[in-house]
Amino acid sequence: MTDQKQKTLDGKLAILADAAKYDASCASSGSKSTRKGSAIGSTEGMGICHSYTPDGRCVSLLKILLTNYCIFDCQYCVNRISSETPRARFTVDEVVNLTIEFYKRNYIEGLFLSSGIIQNSDYTMQQLTLVAKTLRQQHRFGGYIHLKTIPGAAEELITEAGLWADRLSVNIELPTELDLKQLAPEKKKPEITQAMHGIKEKICETQSDRKAGMKPPKFAPAGQSTQMIVGATPTPDSEILKTADELYTGQKLRRVYYSAYSPIPHADSQLPGKSPPLIREHRLYQADWLLRFYDFKVDEIIVRPDANLDLEIDPKFAWALANRAYFPVDVNTANREQLLRIPGIGARNVQRILSIRRHKRIRTDDLRKLRVAWKRAKSFVITEDHNPALSDLDRDNLRYLVVPKEKQLTMFDTFDAALKGEL
Repeated sequence: MTDQKQKTLDGKLAILADAAKYDASCASSGSKSTRKGSAIGSTEGMGICHSYTPDGRCVSLLKILLTNYCIFDCQYCVNRISSETPRARFTVDEVVNLTIEFYKRNYIEGLFLSSGIIQNSDYTMQQLTLVAKTLRQQHRFGGYIHLKTIPGAAEELITEAGLWADRLSVNIELPTELDLKQLAPEKKKPEITQAMHGIKEKICETQSDRKAGMKPPKFAPAGQSTQMIVGATPTPDSEILKTADELYTGQKLRRVYYSAYSPIPHADSQLPGKSPPLIREHRLYQADWLLRFYDFKVDEIIVRPDANLDLEIDPKFAWALANRAYFPVDVNTANREQLLRIPGIGARNVQRILSIRRHKRIRTDDLRKLRVAWKRAKSFVITEDHNPALSDLDRDNLRYLVVPKEKQLTMFDTFDAALKGEL
């Protein structure tokens, strides 16, 4: 490659990698095995974008846009047609070659590819799919591939994309239809959910065929995900979580990602001048965890009159404080649903507790050995050797006795707590 071509490619990479940073939905969880017949690339191992799988494994993805040209004018997007941002566009072969070369240098283990809308939805979807198809067929690439699906693209194009990609995603972008009308009138919620529904139906069909003993080709084995922008409109957390819950139950999404709005150059006057607190994004992820793994309902998680999450404490602890009559819970007799409500005891430890108590009565030391967050749990549980006075639950300052204001958990602390089963 000549120096001039390399400079041109480097320039494109700088623009299109930077433009891709606003898309949060790039985790590679759910794809566990290398594709049959692959010559290079793996979906496993340790590995410029870092994503984390549910078991805490870190993988590296080349995260870029095919192009940041776009015919849409979404007001929150730096790549909208009216923006003065520098533009660039990769060819299909350039993306393929970058992926292969980066993989050979052990920089990455997979590709996350999105794009602005160029010409129309069908043409853009064709180009994205061709990248994945070329990697799989010509280079026998077995690494993880995540393709952004373009709403409005023909069903057969989305079906073909799922044959080559491990995960597909269709971004809902904003939590309500009113939000879309306000900031992205060219995007229609029915069109977005229709694309999601088509992917869900194809995934279910493939799974059903496999259960019946047939061997259909893989279709998006890591499922589908989406992203919602938080803080671009006044929409409260209750509406954001309602939309997420609808997508989980109706479209069987693997993940909903929440991305705090980031102010952009030359922004429309109706957009806020600054980002929401980053902790709000994190509280939404914690609430999302409660929806998916702790059997909570949206109207239970939201306990504040303003319909937003408490930024000072995690949503599970906030629920416990608002429902003190539910406690204390006896860990030796409570059912799974009751155990899941106890602050400081995560879903993994609930299963361990249910297993241990078949053989013995659970004591405080048993919970400590499980690394339960005892300081948070002790006012809410009864064990064989611990029974808190009801007056403990009635104290007005309980939230600060359990989690002192100056020692609120950081984002990284709470992420570690979830992995350890202490949520």
